[in-house]
Formats: sequence, C-alpha cells, structure tokens
Amino acid sequence: MAEQPPRQPRSVPDIRVASVPAGHVYVRHCSAQEPDGVSRLADPRPTGAPSTSQRWWPPVMLDPDWVRTHHQDFDVFHLHFGFDAQSPAQLSALVDALRHHGKPLVYTVHDLRNPHQSDPALHDAALDVVIPAADRLITLTPGAAQTIRGRWNRPATVLPHPHVVELPRLTRPRPAHDRFRVGVHAKSLRPNMAVLPVVRVLADALAEFPDAELQVDVHREVADPAAPAHDPDVMRELVELADRGRLTLRVHDYFDDGQLWDYLASLDVSVLPYRFGTHSGWLEACHDLGTAVVAPDCGFYAQQHPCLTYGHNQHGGLDAESLHKAVRMAYEQGPARRATAKERTRERAEIAAAHRALYESVLR
Repeated sequence: MAEQPPRQPRSVPDIRVASVPAGHVYVRHCSAQEPDGVSRLADPRPTGAPSTSQRWWPPVMLDPDWVRTHHQDFDVFHLHFGFDAQSPAQLSALVDALRHHGKPLVYTVHDLRNPHQSDPALHDAALDVVIPAADRLITLTPGAAQTIRGRWNRPATVLPHPHVVELPRLTRPRPAHDRFRVGVHAKSLRPNMAVLPVVRVLADALAEFPDAELQVDVHREVADPAAPAHDPDVMRELVELADRGRLTLRVHDYFDDGQLWDYLASLDVSVLPYRFGTHSGWLEACHDLGTAVVAPDCGFYAQQHPCLTYGHNQHGGLDAESLHKAVRMAYEQGPARRATAKERTRERAEIAAAHRALYESVLR
C-alpha cells in the first residue's frame, strides 16, 4: 500500500471583527497574545483627531454609512461601549445596516447602568435596541447575566474581565511603605460618584488607627474655575479636611497608565465611591497590582473578584456603618491577594478562545 502524504492542516481564514472600540485595553486583552485567526480592525480616526492621536471616541464604526462602505472588510460587528451619544433611532439604523449586509452583531454588556449618565433612561433606551437585536451577548458576571435574562429574556455568555495591567508589570514587587494608606480617586467627579459622603466616613474611620492615612486624588479640572468639571463645593470641603490633617489631597492632571499603576500600587486599599454602576476595570487593575478594594453593593463588583463591600446605592444612599466596618476589616486582614502573571496569562488565553468560538458560532 502506497504511503499517504501527510495531511496538511486546513487553512482557516481569519475572522475579521469590527470592534467598537478595538484599541481599548479591555478589547486588546481579550485578544490572544499569539495569532489565533481573529483580527480586529483598527479604530478609524474620528473627524478632527490628529493623525498621532490614539483617541477612538466618538466611534466612527457606529455610523451606518461606515457599515455600508466597509461591510466587505469585516465578518462580525462587536459592540462594547462608546455609544453614549447615540440615540435609539441611530442605533436602530446601525442594526438595520448590519442586517442588510448580513453581518452578525455581538454585544458585550459592560454597563447595565452607565456611570457617565445621571438619568438611567438614556442608557436603558439604548439597551432596549441593542440587546434584543444582538445575535450573541457577552457579559462579565453571573449577576449581570441574570439581570439580562430577567429584563430581556436573553441569555448572555459570562466571560471574566481580562487583566488590565500589562503582564510584565504583574511580576514587579509592590513598593514598601510604613503606613496603612487608603485611597479615593475622585477623577473628574463622574455622575455615579458620591465622593464627599464617602470621604467623611473614611476620615472618621481611619482616625482610629495611628498608622493610617487617607489620600484623596482629584483631576485638576475639578479645581479649575474655567473647566466644565469645576466643583467649588467639593474642592472647598476637601481642602478644609486636608488643612485639618484629616486627609492628604492631591490635585493633578490625568494619569497615564504608568502613573496610574504606580498610584494604585502605593495604596493598601482603594475605595470605590460609586452609587451606581455595573462592572469596574479599576477593580481589575487593583487585583493585578495587589491592592485591596472596598466596593459598593450596587452593581456586580464583588462578583468580579473577592473584595470588601459596603452599602452604597442610589436608592438607599450610603451606609456609613458598613463602610466603617469594611475599612476596619481591610486593616485587620492585611495585604490583598494579588493576581499572578501565570493566572492572568491562562485566563487571557481562555477568554480569547471563547471569543473565537463565539464568533465562529454566529458565522455558521
């Protein structure tokens, strides 16, 4: 019998994904580290953005005209976020354009409540278009999947959030310090933040510990009278508390990634001052760096990784006693468990493989 030539592996064409966005750290880290047959189109540059800009917002791919012009360039359309400014009618037009050209829609439900919008009706209306229209849904936690099934009667595949910090940084030792440092980063005072009530409780709670300090960071635009984010009332009270020695206040420009990792690694505990929300990339970065998290009981933060929780939501307000207790427990428990590069590498490979399988399923 003649010897048969070795079977050549079947060539599988790349699955080309129009991802909205593609350059965000979450999406980049849902991709395999080595080629796996999935390629994501680069984010088109928004009108007016300089050629050197990394900015992806507002996403050009959300325009139905972009879909009509570029439908031959991609196989799957995967929406993550960035549609805050789109009306339900505009999202419906996008869905119609995708259906017209036979392009499946995948949507990862990061936010059931948009942290940038005070009125939930705006995001609810968008979800009422996108979630029923999607061919497949992904979300990050079982609680979010349960909510999606309850509200829209749609199943969602639960895939964990990948690492946020780049893998080589995960092996770097945490800096040593002799104080128990609790941080609240007010950023630019997003609508879902209730900074002052949280800071007041923390200042009282940490006064119990002689080796503890509270550090509050805020972006410079909050202190700038000419900036839209300026909040004189918040700044006035933070400065007063700092002058009384109740906290350390740092006002600065936005951190780049390296500065943000250095900041988080310098804390023993990061307290999330949110009164509504769903999931958190900030929490994931803390897990990567070994910083404990005290998270509110709104949303599904505690389902992402084990963390201490306190009562804080838009309906019941802030439960000061539970926040006080959570900080005390963080002090008594000592250092948080830190993700390892090995764990995060394995998890990333599993997440990438799950995305590949899901894309294949909608293309059959």
